[in-house]
Amino acid sequence: MKDYIVRATAADGQIRAFAATTRELVETARVDHNTSPVATAALGRTLTAGAMMGIMMKGDRDILTIQIKGDGPLGGITVTGDSHGRVKGYVNQPEVLIPANGAGKLDVGAAVGYGTLQVIKDLGLKEPYTGQVQLQTSEIADDLTYYFAVSEQVPSSVGLGVLMEKNNTVKQAGGFILQLMPGTEEEVIEKLEKNLSGVSSVTSMLEAGDTPEEILAKLLVDLKPEINDRIVPEFYCNCDKQRVAKALISIGKKELENMIADGEPVELNCHFCNSNYEFTIDELKELLELAQ
Repeated sequence: MKDYIVRATAADGQIRAFAATTRELVETARVDHNTSPVATAALGRTLTAGAMMGIMMKGDRDILTIQIKGDGPLGGITVTGDSHGRVKGYVNQPEVLIPANGAGKLDVGAAVGYGTLQVIKDLGLKEPYTGQVQLQTSEIADDLTYYFAVSEQVPSSVGLGVLMEKNNTVKQAGGFILQLMPGTEEEVIEKLEKNLSGVSSVTSMLEAGDTPEEILAKLLVDLKPEINDRIVPEFYCNCDKQRVAKALISIGKKELENMIADGEPVELNCHFCNSNYEFTIDELKELLELAQ
């Protein structure tokens, strides 16, 4: 199944809903960062959430960043997304290996540890919006559910999942976000809670062949879901050598002079996509002429 996100409403606009399948996106991130299975699961869940949360924004240049900082061996997760469903991200320690949890599944919670979840929205205003909450389970979906309720005052339900193959490639990945609009009727809330209690995990539904539309149909039984549009998400990084060169120029003449004096080419790495950019001594000299 190709990656895509569906955006929908239900109960005559009282619920807004998103569901996604993101296997290709998460597999691209796994390959780029050479992540371990538990790191892939943690990053994949956050990327999937970032893609869905990104398309909630309306401006072409709006940017959303999710930062998870925990005291577990993973160190932290950073994901950035835009309103077109494009996301990029990384984990601080991609090679982490830890035992499975009691249910025999990848222990994302233990890998992340205790800490905070922060969401930053740059909507082109003078100051970005920032919301921060304490991690509740460190499994990411529960923490985002808590974030929406506490920081944005929007009752929500978030489900995220990444299933790995035995060869450690990504078998399934996806998720959903359901949100109640102000003034939602009690009857609607009760129906939704009943539906949520009866569904299996995201990866179980994807393994059964359910599309994002079918996932929403199960979550929104008797609530008249209406699909509004489909968006194709992708793991996308806008870094290039020119951008990295600008960053080098910004560090100033003295630092560039020191690099040139070392007599060795300089290699810089993009955290988000793990691309490397090499600058020769001659290229560094050209940048030095442009530096202030």
